[in-house]
Amino acid sequence: MKPIHYAALLLLGAVWGASFLFIGMAAPGFGPLSLMFARVLVAGLLMLAVATLTQRQAGLRATLRLRRNWRTYLIVGLFNSALPFTLIAFSELRLTASLAAILNSTTPLFTALVAAAWGSERLTGRKMWGVLLGVIGVAVLVGGAPLAINGGIILAVLASLLAALSYGLGTVYASRHITGLPAAYASTVQLLGAAVILAAPGVLAWPAERPSPGAIGALAALILLSTTFAYLLYFFLLKNVGPTRTASVTFLVPVFGSLWAVLFLREPFSVWMLLGMAIILTSVGLVTSRRADQGRPLPAGQLPDTTPP
Repeated sequence: MKPIHYAALLLLGAVWGASFLFIGMAAPGFGPLSLMFARVLVAGLLMLAVATLTQRQAGLRATLRLRRNWRTYLIVGLFNSALPFTLIAFSELRLTASLAAILNSTTPLFTALVAAAWGSERLTGRKMWGVLLGVIGVAVLVGGAPLAINGGIILAVLASLLAALSYGLGTVYASRHITGLPAAYASTVQLLGAAVILAAPGVLAWPAERPSPGAIGALAALILLSTTFAYLLYFFLLKNVGPTRTASVTFLVPVFGSLWAVLFLREPFSVWMLLGMAIILTSVGLVTSRRADQGRPLPAGQLPDTTPP
């Protein structure tokens, strides 16, 4: 990897990690459903414009084949965007942004379990140890967080873990059903599919009072930086360094998510949370180790086991 690739990977981890900061700032004002509807709709339209300008295809309609594939796009949009985005926003009404960011790093663990259950990949002894270690890491993380554990906190933690499970389901489903589609278009249909699903609940839940300028600014940053710009960086890395190296951003997102939350939201961060994060990231390393895949090109339409929070 060249220095520009390391810089791009670091920047991608920073902007994806910042999404937890922006969600924590915007969710109380907009509400989870309306916030994420606005995010996926605007970001999806921006990605559609980028994909149309940059992809050399026979035509948008011929490439997407909406009449045949619309159900697939809705399912991918549900599990890779609509459901996890909303669950993360719901969890951040009660959890700190740093805790939500670290919990989201369990996504590769759930992806490994879903892939094994679906028959896509074998659950090796190494992966099983990684999953077990991940469970221990979550227990240490939540137990050591500076929060009073009650029913609401437990529900929020479960929502964060369910979001990670949803990403796992979406990743495995997309790898089986979205093939031959350029990555930019795959991201576009994922976001716009989520917008269709969230349209009715997002509009109905729209806040009666105008959100604060800070919440509006956080939403704009979430759309422009942590979604649209992040996807462009993501595609740049996929093209230039391959899926395995790009997937290493999984280790950077919770670090930056915690860093931004401590710096800008003044959130407390305990030694036990640091230990829990270290255990979870070690478990992710066990599960995602793919020595044979290093530098292998990515099939069209298939994305690595990492998705933007």
